[in-house]
Amino acid sequence: METFEGRLVRLDAIDLETEAADFIKWFEDGEFFRLLDDRLAKIPTLESNRELLEKINQTGFLFGIRTRKEQRLIGFIALGEFNHPAHEAWVGIGIGDVAHRGKGYGTDAMDLILRFAFLELNLNRVSLDVFEYNTRGVRAYEKAGFKLEGRERESIFRDGKWWDTLFMGVLKKEWEQARS
Repeated sequence: METFEGRLVRLDAIDLETEAADFIKWFEDGEFFRLLDDRLAKIPTLESNRELLEKINQTGFLFGIRTRKEQRLIGFIALGEFNHPAHEAWVGIGIGDVAHRGKGYGTDAMDLILRFAFLELNLNRVSLDVFEYNTRGVRAYEKAGFKLEGRERESIFRDGKWWDTLFMGVLKKEWEQARS
């Protein structure tokens, strides 16, 4: 199997000139924004979005998540915030296309990025954070091998309630063991 091609998705470059607008459309979806960001909802401009994507791409790896069949851009996955002495990085993912959420595309993309992180970049650990109310995301990360490592209590206020931010990580040996 190719490094960037899974059962359902293919990871490849995002054309910032033609596809940055897709991200703005995704941010107009309240659920997408609430799962991805803890800031107050503010739809980014095309220029600010392009700048953010370029910054991520310059300091890490930013991939578009595309369906294998139609090659349709449905989301993104990024690997960055590298701690080279510790062989560690942070991962972030978002499935922007509503029709493709909850169908295994994110799980497939996460498996590909972890394979890239551990086998190509020789990382030992990959970390992420997720909001407590994103139960679907937490389950998907656990399925990918991530373990709960800590929480920042009552760090985000949504829907009249305080929620924790969960910190999760997966080690290369745990990922390999889960795959065997």
